[in-house]
Amino acid sequence: MMAVNNIEDTRINLRKTTRQSLFSLSFDLGGIFAGLLIFAFIDLLSVEPWMLALYPGILSMRGVVGGFLSGRLTTALHLGTIKGVCLGEESNELLSLWGSTAVLAFMSSLFLGLTTTLFGIFLWHTTPFDWVMIFSTVVATMGLSLLLISPITIAIAFLAYRQGLDPDIIVYPIISTIADILVTFCYVSVLGLTVSTSIGNLFLILAICVGFSCTVLIFLFRNLGESSFRRTMKETFYTLVVVAIIVNFTGAILSRIQLQIGYRTSIYVIYPALINTVGDVGAVVGSTMTTKLALGTLGTKFRSLRNHSVQILGVWGASLMVFLVLSFISTLYDRVGILPLLRNILLVSFTNLFSVAVMVYLVFSIAVLTFRRGLDPDNFVIPIESSLADAITTFFLLIGASLIGL
Repeated sequence: MMAVNNIEDTRINLRKTTRQSLFSLSFDLGGIFAGLLIFAFIDLLSVEPWMLALYPGILSMRGVVGGFLSGRLTTALHLGTIKGVCLGEESNELLSLWGSTAVLAFMSSLFLGLTTTLFGIFLWHTTPFDWVMIFSTVVATMGLSLLLISPITIAIAFLAYRQGLDPDIIVYPIISTIADILVTFCYVSVLGLTVSTSIGNLFLILAICVGFSCTVLIFLFRNLGESSFRRTMKETFYTLVVVAIIVNFTGAILSRIQLQIGYRTSIYVIYPALINTVGDVGAVVGSTMTTKLALGTLGTKFRSLRNHSVQILGVWGASLMVFLVLSFISTLYDRVGILPLLRNILLVSFTNLFSVAVMVYLVFSIAVLTFRRGLDPDNFVIPIESSLADAITTFFLLIGASLIGL
C-alpha cells in the first residue's frame, strides 16, 4: 500500500510540475516576437559582421543578469528572507539585490565588450572605431534593459508566490521571454542610434552609458564595505569570465548557421524562442535544485538525480511540447507542406533531445560543485546555464540542420 501511495503521489507531482512548467514555458512562444524583430532588422544587423554575432551574447548576458536576480529572489522567497508581501516593507532587501544586479549587469557589459572586441580583431578585423561602437552598444543595451526588466521580475515573483505557485518554476521562464523581447528591442534601437550620423543620437547613447556607469559607481561606493556584497561580486566575477568566452563562441556558431542557410525566415523567427526554452528548462531544474540543496532535501551524489526526476521529466516534457509548436510556426514562414513540416519537427526534436539532456547534467554538476565548495549555487547555476544553453542549443541546431539537409 505504501508503494502504491508513493507511485500515486509521484504521478500527481509529475502532472502538477508539467502543468506549471507548460504554463511558464508557453511564454517562450512570445520569443517569436524577438525573432520577428531580428528578422525585420536583419539589414541593420548586417552592417558589420560583429552585429549579428553579438546578438546571442546580448541575450546570454541578459540571461546571466536575469538568472542572478530571479535565482536569488526565488530562493529568498522559499527561505523567508524576503516575504513577498509588500514592496515597501522589503525595500532595503530589494534595493540591495537590485544594486548587486546593476553592478553585475555593468560588469557583464564590460566583459562582453572586451571579449567581442578581441574576437573581432581576429575574426572580422575590426577597427578602433568598431571597438568603441561595440562597448557603447553593449553598455547602453544592458543599462536600458536592466531598467525595464528588473521591476517586472520582482512583480512576477511576488505575484506567483502570493498565488501559491512555485516561483522556481514560474519566474525565470516568464521573465526570460519578456526580457528577450525587451532586450532585442533595446539592442536594435541602440544599434540604430549607434550607426546613425546624427550627433544627437550619439550623445543620447553617451548619456545612457554615463548614467548607467554613475549609478553602478554610487552603489559600489556604498556597499563595498559589506562582506556579503564582496563575496557575491567575487563569485560572479568568475562566472562572467566563463560566460563572456562562451557567448562569443555562440555568436561564431550563429554566423556559421547564417552561412549555411542564408536568411531563411523560419530559423531566425524561432531562434530566440528555441534558446530561451532550453535556458528556461535549465533554469527550472537548476532553481529547484538550489532550493533543495539549501533546504537539505537533495543529495550531492549523481544518483540523487533520481530524487529530482519529477521536476526534470515534467519540465522536459513541457519543453518538447513548446518545441513542436515552434516547428509548426516556423513552417508557416518558409514553405507550407508535409515535407518541410516533417523536417522542422525532426530538427526541433533533435535539438530539444540533445540540448536538454546535456543541460540537465551540466546544471546538476554546477550546482553540486559550487555547493560542495561552500559557494552560493544561485550565483553560478542560472547565469552559467543560461549562456551554456544558448551555445548548446545553437550547436545542436547547426548539427541538426546539417544532418537533415536544411
